[in-house]
Amino acid sequence: MQLSHSIKMMGTTIDIIIDSDKADEHIKTVCQQLEDYKNRFSANDMDSELMEINNQAGIAPVKVDQELFYLIALGKKHSLSTPSNLNIAIGPLVQTWRIGFADANVPEDKQIQEVLAVTDPNLIELDEGKSSVFLTKRGMKLDLGSIAKGYIADKIIDYLKKEAVASALINLGGNVLVYGDNPKREDGSWYIGIQNPQKKRGENVGIVKVQNQSVVTSGIYERHLTFQGKDYHHIFDRYTGYPIDTEMASLTIVADQSVDCEIWTTRLFGLPIIDAYMTINETPGIEGIIITRDNRMLVSDGLQKDFQLLYS
Repeated sequence: MQLSHSIKMMGTTIDIIIDSDKADEHIKTVCQQLEDYKNRFSANDMDSELMEINNQAGIAPVKVDQELFYLIALGKKHSLSTPSNLNIAIGPLVQTWRIGFADANVPEDKQIQEVLAVTDPNLIELDEGKSSVFLTKRGMKLDLGSIAKGYIADKIIDYLKKEAVASALINLGGNVLVYGDNPKREDGSWYIGIQNPQKKRGENVGIVKVQNQSVVTSGIYERHLTFQGKDYHHIFDRYTGYPIDTEMASLTIVADQSVDCEIWTTRLFGLPIIDAYMTINETPGIEGIIITRDNRMLVSDGLQKDFQLLYS
């Protein structure tokens, strides 16, 4: 029996589809898991484990759950890799701009420079033996928003695999991960729409065919702030502190693990187009689609056979 369920959480709508003999029970468990992860990873909930780390910045290390420790260690590793626009220490900058929240504003340049001083991922101290995290400067804040949804999706699908469900799909606000054969398609594939960056949500520029994979898209069209006639998007340049100046309108990554999709969409977004495209083609285990602001599209070599362009 296939059941679907939607829940509003983590600032988005989460869609769950499960095909199993105990789909009702599985959906209840998945919803509880989502709640548990929100309470662990959220940078906006005052009582989350992550917020406790941020509150103790410059004061003391915090012992954390092993899953949170693992995710922070993974995030730090990719924040220090090159090329990378991923930075899990970018929390003070995100909280200064607040794009996507009701109190969004354009900060003064002096304020931006001040918070940039406490966004260095080298200042995250990890003690694996004690499973503790210490932010060594006051004012530091971790933000796992660039990788947490992918990790959560992977963990939920891992649980459903152990439960031997026939198939499942989880969509965490544009972060899609599928498992098993799609019962509505003869070939068992899942067909995932790629948003047209120039049009309203739900209008796709193409469709990618996947099985047991994740599809994640980052785009400058998702959250905005308009101030004094100028438009500011929500993806920041970790070096300047301002919304990243880029030819990219969106970047989609396809991989077996959803957390890998999250990592690479964030690492590569905003790089020169050809550099990002070459990195995708040269990195084992990932494929991608780049759409530029002027409507050019680049599809990686390994994805071309599974991508269909839609004409409107």
